[in-house]
Amino acid sequence: MSLSLPTRWLPRLTTLLAAASFSVSVMALSLSDLSQGDATSALRSALTQGAEMAVDSLGKTDGFMGNPEVRIELPSDLGKAAKMMKTFGMGSEVSALELSMNRAAEAAVPQARQLLIDAVKNMSVSDAKGILTGGNTAGTEYLNRSSREQLRSRFLPIVKQATDQVGLAQQYNTFAGQAASFGVIDAQSANLESYVTEQALDGLFTLIGAEEQKIRQNPAEAAGSLAKKVFELL
Repeated sequence: MSLSLPTRWLPRLTTLLAAASFSVSVMALSLSDLSQGDATSALRSALTQGAEMAVDSLGKTDGFMGNPEVRIELPSDLGKAAKMMKTFGMGSEVSALELSMNRAAEAAVPQARQLLIDAVKNMSVSDAKGILTGGNTAGTEYLNRSSREQLRSRFLPIVKQATDQVGLAQQYNTFAGQAASFGVIDAQSANLESYVTEQALDGLFTLIGAEEQKIRQNPAEAAGSLAKKVFELL
């Protein structure tokens, strides 16, 4: 069965279709234009916003310890041993170790601020285009790829200095090293400062990713007007 419209509706329908087509083409044109310079600037602004938020949130007392999403605990298999230690009255030692791990991460995170900002500044237009049309955390994944190695180098000495102040750090390395030799945990987790450093980096990028997702899903969360405009077009 075919449907026919009254002749008097045709001019109005034609006008509406033309207007819709024009609106779509204008939006596409705007996004294309912005994706050259303005969109790159907007993306840099949004990623800088996310990075600074994460550093401010984590780089303070209880930044890690007080946040269940990123709190650093003993590796799962060592965690089982820790529960046994608590059962035998050694809970204070375990708590001291876990506290030192989180405090070490909190002390290291402020070192990330300038490195992350530099990584954002060095982002190319080509990088920006891929990030803009990528997934909800494409920008965070770029920062992880481009800056994690440098961040690791900055974090490690600070984490080591902080964990060395706790006598159990050496005991952890000895015990975890034995566990790694039997394949109970991976080699990276067998060293306290390496484990804490990786956990700190994971927590940092978790928060940056959450902020990026928030801005993509609600452009009003972006700090700058240009960033709001770009993410609204996306």
